[in-house]
Amino acid sequence: MYKKNKRNQLFTALCILCASFLQAQQKYQSPVTENTEKVASGKFKPTWESLQQYKTPEWFRNAKFGIWAHWGPQCQPEQGDWYGRFMYDEGGAQYKWHVEHYGHPSKAGFKEVIKDWKAENWDPEKIVALYKRVGAQYFFAMANHHDNLDLWNSKYQAWNSTKVGPKKDIISGWAAAAKKQGLPFGLSVHAAHAWTWFETSQRSDKKGPYAGIPYDGKLTKKDGIGTWWEGLDPQALYAQNHPLSAGSEQSITSLWGQWNWDNGASIPSVEYCENFYNRTMDLINTYKPELLYFDDTGLPLYPVSDAGLKIAAHYYNTNMAAHDNKLEAVLFGKVLTPEQKKCMVWDVERGVPDQIQNEAWQTCTCIGDWHYSRAIYDNNGYKSAKTVVQMLIDIVSKNGNLLLNIPVRGDGSIDDKEIAILEEIAKWMDVNKESIFDTRPWKVFGEGPIAETSNPIKDAGFNEGKASLTEKDIRFNQKGNLLYVSVMGAPSEDIIVKSLGKAKENRKIKSIKVLGSNEKISWKQNNDSLAIAKPKVIPNAIAVVFKIQY
Repeated sequence: MYKKNKRNQLFTALCILCASFLQAQQKYQSPVTENTEKVASGKFKPTWESLQQYKTPEWFRNAKFGIWAHWGPQCQPEQGDWYGRFMYDEGGAQYKWHVEHYGHPSKAGFKEVIKDWKAENWDPEKIVALYKRVGAQYFFAMANHHDNLDLWNSKYQAWNSTKVGPKKDIISGWAAAAKKQGLPFGLSVHAAHAWTWFETSQRSDKKGPYAGIPYDGKLTKKDGIGTWWEGLDPQALYAQNHPLSAGSEQSITSLWGQWNWDNGASIPSVEYCENFYNRTMDLINTYKPELLYFDDTGLPLYPVSDAGLKIAAHYYNTNMAAHDNKLEAVLFGKVLTPEQKKCMVWDVERGVPDQIQNEAWQTCTCIGDWHYSRAIYDNNGYKSAKTVVQMLIDIVSKNGNLLLNIPVRGDGSIDDKEIAILEEIAKWMDVNKESIFDTRPWKVFGEGPIAETSNPIKDAGFNEGKASLTEKDIRFNQKGNLLYVSVMGAPSEDIIVKSLGKAKENRKIKSIKVLGSNEKISWKQNNDSLAIAKPKVIPNAIAVVFKIQY
């Protein structure tokens, strides 16, 4: 009888849980309203089916290379990525640093980091001019991160950079600098995940003198009376007036498996989704970016809200209206299904697919941490110019673009080692840029040890650095009757290109030259390969590009 009653209790509990889940799904999947920000009418509707009408604009396919200022208050401590989450992880490196420099997070939380951020040496015109000289064909700025601070004079977020921290309109400054340099302007939006990302701020120490004393994640507007943040509501920043996600209390990395709002993630409220929707619509309407990046699986808040779908439709429709009914906008999402890749441009974080992609795509990566890290600077941990350029060549050969973040210090400057790397990239670009811009993939992307290794990649994210390119690796791309053959390094012997033997390539080669050199190159096209004599002059050892004319 006891076991039967126990089974009945468990069954009843399960039914209640399922009913609660269904009610939550019904509640949270209801549409966001358009009471304040309305979706523009036009070709695109807020459905995946309608968004599949998207076609990537040619200007973006030609551009190939952009540079990103992934910059905000988390750069101020110079302690690297995800500071606003990890500073609340008792015993962690960033927690220890925060306690030493700001105080205990029950008294001095992330809001105090924002207060400390002044951007006193920020010169956007100087920085963007440098990026254009390096070869960037578009420029990106971060509009907000998971830390939920808007970096413009946001109508719907009182916690913004014009009212706290630097008290400057950061996005307006970047936008003006990009316009002056004639660069398409992109904005990245990351704030959809503040709901779960800041859950660590609900914790408290488990040992020591502050054991059991809550961190500042649950503070309210009333708690601010007499403080520097009086009149501001911490819940508009931290968004933590909700139950924790499954595993949140036990693991700092639990969020990684819940990015798609599944696996026990706490589901955001309608009010939270509405606020994100309004903020992003305001951003689009104010700055009219040519490119828009979401740090989300698919679209932001999908599938728990239609906010992302409505934002996407509005973005496309307003862009078309501004360009004589021609769509020139580029929208990015991560970890996309095949159907979603037809709706926007697939962005691969810190990784590269192993084959040519039918649709245009982009790698986003960084020469260090996404947010500035003093340790990486001190330990010479930046990617080299060689690594960046060779990544770019490989990405372009597979129909992709590269978006490269140069970490910015809290004060708004970039450091001397970053500038040196950029100058090296510029030197290579000065000689070889024609092999990058305005090109398209060839029939195969490359040859060599890596290209010939069967290593199918599911989603390609976070796979960079797992294999090093050498002079034995070759990449191809083309422009009209020109084929560019890039050797990844300075060749030490004659170059054998198997894909260009007469048996595989029946077009007649008219000439072969090395970009950046007037040296006459000896070559012979055999049945099974093209043999190119090793050049006597190597214009740049990062990669040597042979220009083949048919």
